[in-house]
Amino acid sequence: MKILVTELMWEDGIEALKEKGYTVDYDMELSRKREELLSLLPGYDALIVRNETKVDTEFLDAAKKTQVIGRLGVGVDNIDLEGARERNILVLSARNANATSVAEYVMAAMLDASRPLKDADADVRKGNWDRKFFTGYELNNRTLGLVGMGEIAHRVAKRAQAFGMNVVGYDPFVAPFDHVVQETGIKQVEMEELLKESDFISIHVPLTKATKHLINRENMMLMKPHAYVINSARGGIVHEEDLVEAVEEKLIAGAYLDVLEKEPVQKDSPLLRSEAIRLSPHIAGLTVEAQSRTAMMIAEEVDRVLNGGQSLCRVN
Repeated sequence: MKILVTELMWEDGIEALKEKGYTVDYDMELSRKREELLSLLPGYDALIVRNETKVDTEFLDAAKKTQVIGRLGVGVDNIDLEGARERNILVLSARNANATSVAEYVMAAMLDASRPLKDADADVRKGNWDRKFFTGYELNNRTLGLVGMGEIAHRVAKRAQAFGMNVVGYDPFVAPFDHVVQETGIKQVEMEELLKESDFISIHVPLTKATKHLINRENMMLMKPHAYVINSARGGIVHEEDLVEAVEEKLIAGAYLDVLEKEPVQKDSPLLRSEAIRLSPHIAGLTVEAQSRTAMMIAEEVDRVLNGGQSLCRVN
């Protein structure tokens, strides 16, 4: 059987598939070569993608032999799940494989905001010694608001609590006696209260019609002037133009965006105007450990499905 990998996949996952006897064709740039990709699809029993590969009707129609699509990550907004289901193509995601890495990214963002050591280092190297300017603040007793209370939010909360932070969360799909409330200790609040109370707001929801531009000017006007937005979930949840204006008008202090509506960042993006908006290239879940776990998990689950088994990682 043949498997096509269209984006970056850690070598141990590819080797695991080859050891099981599969022919694996790998081109980490293939997602950006649409016509070539479409021409190749008919020959493969399984496909492995990330977030850049647009798995739409045209893609699915071309994938005539495909039984399963493995997603190297969690979000599946780039995949037409209903279309895949209609064609009896299973879609799998690397459930929770990168959750710890994303949680640590959120902690790194909050630590950077409170103690910007890189900026201090750069200033010292210029010959300055401005101790007052680089006086930071403690995370202890600050409030972290989690928009979405799934597995990643749970892991963020545990780490934030270890720093002495207060953690509140909003998620209309979480019940008062679910573990993330009862055992993790997140205080469940309504969205308006979360916006008003939080010093940091971290987003952990999928991109849907309901969450598109969820963090917009109206909501940012409710936030504290020293608050930061952290988005490691999906681009489009934060209204980027509203964010820039809010920062420039000092409605909020800034943001850490790992995901954007258009990736990579456009040269004319208003986000580039403000140094208070820190950008990273969609790397929250891309530690060495997470890459390896994700690759091995998808390799194992794709193999399971191709051999007639059931997968706990199925999303459609």
